[in-house]
Amino acid sequence: METATPSDQPVVQRRAQTTRILIGVILGFLSAAMLILAFPPYNVWPLIFLAFAPMLLADYRVLPERWAGLGSALGWGVWLLVYLTMIFGLDAGTWFMQAIAVLVAVVNLTGGPGLRRFHERSGYRWFAPFGVVATVGIEMLRSFIPIVATHAFVGHTLHTQPWLIQPASVFGIYGLDVVIMLVGYALALAALGLFDRRWRWDLRQQAVDSRLSTRWLAGMGIVAAAWVALSLVQLKRAPGDPVTIRTAGVQHGYVRPGHMDPGTQVARLEALSEGTREAAAQGARLVVWPELGVGFDPQAEGTDELRSLAAETGTSLLIGYGLDTEAGWRNEAVLLVP
Repeated sequence: METATPSDQPVVQRRAQTTRILIGVILGFLSAAMLILAFPPYNVWPLIFLAFAPMLLADYRVLPERWAGLGSALGWGVWLLVYLTMIFGLDAGTWFMQAIAVLVAVVNLTGGPGLRRFHERSGYRWFAPFGVVATVGIEMLRSFIPIVATHAFVGHTLHTQPWLIQPASVFGIYGLDVVIMLVGYALALAALGLFDRRWRWDLRQQAVDSRLSTRWLAGMGIVAAAWVALSLVQLKRAPGDPVTIRTAGVQHGYVRPGHMDPGTQVARLEALSEGTREAAAQGARLVVWPELGVGFDPQAEGTDELRSLAAETGTSLLIGYGLDTEAGWRNEAVLLVP
């Protein structure tokens, strides 16, 4: 049986490090793929609860300490790059959206080693609460940034599950996001504990106390169960025969926002008007036009034409529009009733 000589050890260590980095990269991409599939248009919503474990396992156990953060950089960064590009496209006018994804990746990559050392020194007591507060807190902060606003909140992944989201009417989208992140980080902490019991790649690294991970799993289970129970009660108490109206979303087929494509305003208005007539003929009474669908203020331009359209079709029109003005950029909507 061959054994490594002292002169071979650096080579063996480099190979081991390369292998760990490769596995960490794969785990980071796995998290990114799970996040992409959890969000629209794919809507594989259960993945949102599992998506954080692979990249956190990469950061805190698989990757060498100097590379800690690479898993989250790939998980968050690649997902945001794909998600924002799907929404805003890829051209000279939306480059800053891709820049946001790159910035998120860089922040995670540079901050990863320090964050790992902090959690190791504190025995992972703050691992779950830090993850929950940091993620939801960043969502709160970026909700004030124009254009970015509330895009890509983790709670949006559950929009197809009415049985699961009713308490958002009490606690808001941030309450829903707290529950999602609590589940995600509790599962990630349990994954770290399982890894420690099977492998010890860094002998100096402190193992996760099994009692700690068990307590977080139990707490997560209690919170999740209470949330689901409240949601089911609220859904059960909903009126059995509510007053309903038929609604329609009308598209005009133009990719660019209205205020960035001034030469198409007449064609946009014609397409949206024709779509509104078709929707009204099928029984729609509320018709929603696209966000930034036109590039003029309907209360100042085209007002008579739009009033005639609402009266002719008997529909309420929710008109989205955008404007570049001296006072700043406006992304607004106005409701026009028959």
